[in-house]
This record gives sequence, C-alpha cells and structure tokens, in this order.
Amino acid sequence: MRSLTFSCLALVAFVALSGQAFSATVTVGSCTSPVKFATIQQAVNASPAGTVIKVCPGNYPEQVAIIAKNLTLEGIESETEDAVVILPPAGGLVANTTDVDSGDPVAAQLVVQNAGPVSISNLTVDGTGNGLSCGPDVRGILFQSSSGTVNHVAVRNQVPNGIPNGCQVGQSIWVETAAGHSSTLTIEHSSVHNYNKNGITGNDAGTNLTLTGNYVQGAGVVPNGGAAQNGIQVGFGATGTIKDNIVIDNIYGDPTVAASADILLYDAAENSGITISGNVAGNSQLPIALYTDSVGVYGDGVSVTGNRVFGASTYDGIDVCTNGNTVKGNTIVNSAESGVHLDASCGSTGHNNTVTGNVILESACAGILDDTNGAGGNTITSDIYFTVPFTLTSSTSKCTVAAGPAMLAKAKAMPKVSPAR
Repeated sequence: MRSLTFSCLALVAFVALSGQAFSATVTVGSCTSPVKFATIQQAVNASPAGTVIKVCPGNYPEQVAIIAKNLTLEGIESETEDAVVILPPAGGLVANTTDVDSGDPVAAQLVVQNAGPVSISNLTVDGTGNGLSCGPDVRGILFQSSSGTVNHVAVRNQVPNGIPNGCQVGQSIWVETAAGHSSTLTIEHSSVHNYNKNGITGNDAGTNLTLTGNYVQGAGVVPNGGAAQNGIQVGFGATGTIKDNIVIDNIYGDPTVAASADILLYDAAENSGITISGNVAGNSQLPIALYTDSVGVYGDGVSVTGNRVFGASTYDGIDVCTNGNTVKGNTIVNSAESGVHLDASCGSTGHNNTVTGNVILESACAGILDDTNGAGGNTITSDIYFTVPFTLTSSTSKCTVAAGPAMLAKAKAMPKVSPAR
C-alpha cells in the first residue's frame, strides 16, 4: 500500500510538473507564473504554437523574431507598473532579415515571419539607441508574409541613430508579403510616432490591413534634406480598411522636391473595396491622397467617406489621382488649394469619380478642383461650400493662393508624393 501510494503521488507530481513545463501560458520577467524566462526571445524559442507569452513590466534590450509559429505576446501589469518596453540591445540593432521586395537588409526590433496568427498587445517598441545610419532599415514591428493583430501598442523612435535624415529608412510598423503568400493584419488602438520615413505601411499584393482607432503623428515640418514622411501608406498592390484613425503632422519643408501625406494610397490594389472612413487627418501637405503610376491597373475604386480633414498646407484636402472613386460626406477645412482635387497629373486620372455631400470650408482656391474641366465623367452633387473663392473650377490660375502662384505652379510640376518601398 505504501509503495502504491508513493507511486501515485509521484505520478501526480510528474503530471503537475509536466503541465508546468508545457503550459499554454508562460511569463517573461519576474512576475509569478508556472514558467519564467529572462528574455522574450527565450520564451518564443521554448514555447509551442498557441502559447500565450505574458511579459512583465520592464525594459527588454533585444531583437525578437517569431518565425513559423502562432503565439500571443502580451504585456501585463504588475502591481503599479504597466510598461513593457522592447529596446535595441546595448550594441545597437543588427540586420536580422531582408526586405521581401528589394532584398535589402532590415534590422527589425520585432519581426514576425511566415507565421500567424500572432497577437501583440500592451507593449512598447522603442528604437532609441539603434546605432544605425542609412542602413540597414530600422523597423519597429515587421510582419513578413504573416498575419495577426497589433492592439494597444506604442511604436516610436525608429529614427536612424536618433538623427532624422534623408535616407528612406526608419519605419514604425511595416507589413509586406512575398509573392504567392498573404498577410492579413489588424492594427488597432495603437500609438505610432517619431518615425524617420513612415508610420504604418502595408505593401504588396496579398497584404490586407485593417487599421482602426490608431494615433499616428509625424514630425511636423521636416526640412529639405530629410525624408518626406507618410503617416499611413497602403501601396504596391495592397488593400485594406482605414477607419477612425487620427493622423497628423506629416509635412515636407520643400514642396518643389517632395510632399508628405497623412494617408497615402499609392498603386494600391485595383477595385478591391478599400475604404477610408471616419478618420481625422490634417496638418499635412496632403491629408488624404490617392495616387497611381499605373493607370487602370492600380488604385481605382476607393471609398473616402465621413472623414474630417483640415490644414492641407500646400495642396488639397483630398487629392484623387486615380479613377472611379467615391468621395462622400467628408468635412474639409482650410486647404491651400482645394477641398477635393480630381487630379489628372497621374496620367488619365481624375475620371469617373463621385463627389457628393461633402462640406468644404475655407480653401484658398476651390471647393472642388476638377482637372478634367467637366469632361471626365465625374458626378459632383450636393456639396456644401463656405468661404471658398470658387465652388468648382478646373484651374488654380483663377485663384490667388496663399503660397503664391509662382511657387505653387512649380510645386505642382514636381512629383508630389514620396511612398516608401
């Protein structure tokens, strides 16, 4: 009986310990948990698919890679502390992957590759001390051919060596997809700021972003020689939904060289049901911009509805340089040129759009600027105008704009947007 009892107790203890070793929940740091790890990467490496990794408050100077595994990475509160911060290691960031399109080296602070779903929540990714210059490209959170959710996360200071420069690097959140693969990512209720080039970027066919309730803030006026920033970019065949975000302060100092956008679609997926709705976008050269360099192939059929747009400092509140879009029910205030621009400068663009029910207050030139002069098949109805020199015109030559006609004409002759690729 004693031997049997001892054997049973040993078996119970073994099962308990086994359950602890292979628990579905593990902890990084000093919080109480069945399993503890000193670093996030150790927990990722040791955990089977489906594990919830809870990260205690504190600084974690490491680069984290989640490869071919579905995991949950969650910052947790401990007593009165609630800040989980991933920082560069003491020696700075090093290249740990390559861009799926260019093959250029990338130093990602948190990279998810060929994995999903991966859920990341309640933590900060801070690029301070990255020790890089023009390369490799520093990226805060990078999803490559992967899917998941980023929720209540702060991503900041992805600036090479902390010094803004004109290199087209320094991205806060970046999503890209290799040919034949897919990435479906939801980014919600997160804070993105102090990036060198772009805040949130989704590129490539196969990429589908849902961006909801995020706060994205650029650096304000970036002087000539710096990088033309974009707050949110969906480009090069990607699709998605951009809803209820606040995106501000993306301005390039010399509009004759380049321009910044708060929300930029550049060669986005054709007629894929992209919606831009309920956002606040402003204090930018182009608060909302739809662009293509492949007319009839990319970027048409976007719905831009119910947004509040303000302070287009050089160009237009909503610039439509694609075709077949709906611009409806937006409130557009204080634009340097027009509230809505049906823009022909991308080729045979600015055609077959519906512009209706918008409220346009205070533009330096027109409520609506239609480059096609009425011949583009556009439907323009039921818009409401306040304090605009012209409700509808086909040329800024009729207006005396605040920036001065000579400078503005020069700026318009240059390529405006500067997408990240």
